[in-house]
Amino acid sequence: MDRGKQNALHRNARRVQEVLEAAGSPARVLEVESSARTAGDAAQSLGVEVGQIVKSLVFVADGEPVLLLVAGDHRVDPERASRALGVNGIKKADAEVVRETTSFPIGGVAPVGHPRPMRTVVDESLERFDVIWAAAGTPNAVFPTSLDELTTLTSGVIADLG
Repeated sequence: MDRGKQNALHRNARRVQEVLEAAGSPARVLEVESSARTAGDAAQSLGVEVGQIVKSLVFVADGEPVLLLVAGDHRVDPERASRALGVNGIKKADAEVVRETTSFPIGGVAPVGHPRPMRTVVDESLERFDVIWAAAGTPNAVFPTSLDELTTLTSGVIADLG
């Protein structure tokens, strides 16, 4: 298991850490030496189940970017996600929209620390785990949290996305 290091964080990871601290979270961002770009990679690096990895996925709904926080072992069902958002349909955002909206690269999109708040829906299946892991601004940075804390940090709503 590669539990990573917390000193000398990348500037994106530092920004996420600052947001966590400002919100009163005890979470600490870790940078793992192996990749955490995919849910499978992150789970292997951390020695946890793939479902404990939170995928931060940006979609576009009615012309506005939205954030879906999904368990690593689940896929987004567009119809369920659309119902949760109260829209007619969603489409996956391209890399340019993701970077512009979140200021993070794909593979490192954190659920917090964006330039502007985003409507956020959190996958209810994450409730299976006491500890879940989210990206922290780079493909190698992660932080531990819980479903309740993640929902609070993002002002998200919990729904069935898969």
